[in-house]
Amino acid sequence: MSVIPIMTNPLREGLRAELTAEPCVVVIFGATGDLTHRKLMPALYNLTIEGQLPAGSSLVGFARRPFSDDEFRAEMLEAAKRFSRQQPYRPSIGERFGEGIRYVQASFEDPAGYERLEQVCAELDSTRGTRGNRLFYLATAPTAYPTVIERLGAAGLVRRGEPNGTDQGWTRVVVEKPFGRDLTTARELNAQLARVFDEDQVYRIDHYLGKETVQNIMTFRFANSIFESVWDRDHVDNVQITVFESIGIEGRGPYYEEAGALRDMVANHMLQVLSLVAMEPPVALDANAVRDEKVKVLRAIHRLNTAEVARRTVRGQYGPGVVDGEPVPGYRQEERVAPDSTTETFVALKLLIDNWRWAGVPFYLRHGKRLPKRSTEIAIRFKETPQLLFGQGGAGWSQPNILTLRIQPDEGIALRFGTKVPGARVQVRSVMMDFRFGASFGRQSAEAYERLILDAMQGESTLFTRRDETEAAWAIVTSILEGWQHLPPPELPNYEAGTWGPSAARDLVVRDGRSWVRV
Repeated sequence: MSVIPIMTNPLREGLRAELTAEPCVVVIFGATGDLTHRKLMPALYNLTIEGQLPAGSSLVGFARRPFSDDEFRAEMLEAAKRFSRQQPYRPSIGERFGEGIRYVQASFEDPAGYERLEQVCAELDSTRGTRGNRLFYLATAPTAYPTVIERLGAAGLVRRGEPNGTDQGWTRVVVEKPFGRDLTTARELNAQLARVFDEDQVYRIDHYLGKETVQNIMTFRFANSIFESVWDRDHVDNVQITVFESIGIEGRGPYYEEAGALRDMVANHMLQVLSLVAMEPPVALDANAVRDEKVKVLRAIHRLNTAEVARRTVRGQYGPGVVDGEPVPGYRQEERVAPDSTTETFVALKLLIDNWRWAGVPFYLRHGKRLPKRSTEIAIRFKETPQLLFGQGGAGWSQPNILTLRIQPDEGIALRFGTKVPGARVQVRSVMMDFRFGASFGRQSAEAYERLILDAMQGESTLFTRRDETEAAWAIVTSILEGWQHLPPPELPNYEAGTWGPSAARDLVVRDGRSWVRV
């Protein structure tokens, strides 16, 4: 009998075997909130399916709502069933993980709640073998961070200065964004953390860094000499980072009124992506070597004075309009938003990096809500050829090469270049080479939170933000915020929902003789 060989995808060869974490107790403060339901519990459930969490790993919720263990367990398993990327839901997996789910009802200020938390964690150490390992996850409102941090320290729940693998176990804390509101508040929060935790115990999470394309930026650059050799001011005309959203503020009026587009997206996600695109090769692939290079980029970005803020930044706010064929309200008509609000829902920036590699190359950033489509991408626009050989005689070609790294919705990489159209005449047309992660590797990418939670459990901090990174990023953003305080806001709203943003954003690049890359 002949044997039919099993066909495999050759591009999957060499994928590293996934590591597993040590058993630990994940304690989520603010466990009844939306983040836990939509992201954190589904991530833990998916990691269990993938075999990346060892038996015994447990979850403790800490929040004010009156739940019993059984009620909280049912709530979490329903969240896994509803929001997991792994469908259909597998009851056996849910039940197995559910055996380690507990709940502590308390306010964040109540010392007695932390005493009960210690007792619950000790019981899980005894019954489920979690070995004293603790991952505290702050999924609360940012105003609660200082209280939770202080109470954890006062209750003796944080062990400092102990290497991983001791009998006493390790302690780590994951802190969600926003990490401060400006440079001053970011420094204050860092100081509060430093009073209770060592820096290597702190994991400032930015879920964008868990996305496959973002992780692939370094590999794409430094593993391919044809790209790294042209990744500089001599060959690149400009870099554009775009984060477009078709949704509005999704009922988060009070939060967004305090944050705005600049704090919500640019201060963390977009500057993190920029630093990966612009960084020098690290000396190694360990966490501090990579983050050292990212910090150098952020420190080299030119801070803007008020006059530069006026020339190089654009603010916008959406008014009523139509998105996906449905009428939507303007920002000022959203729930719990001031009727005369001047909060920006769109921002565009021109930043310059004052270093050898990027001197004179503008980095354009744009982000907005209620735009025609959802898209996040990085576009590297190369300089045009020095002579228009194919732009004459009817060949019709004078376009630059553009390399696009798509982060969402379809993760992949595309390169635009010119090629001859078949026929007797020399006519050049723009074509695309398009690589898609899902199609090429034959499997669905893990959600960002899955990768990042697992990394935190393993003590791998490369994809998390270090203290000096947060402060360097806020120094840039704070210079813009201070400039805006000295400038009158534009006439708002200044773009309709469902359009591409304010016309001033187009003018920002047109003044430089450039144009935005179409998304």
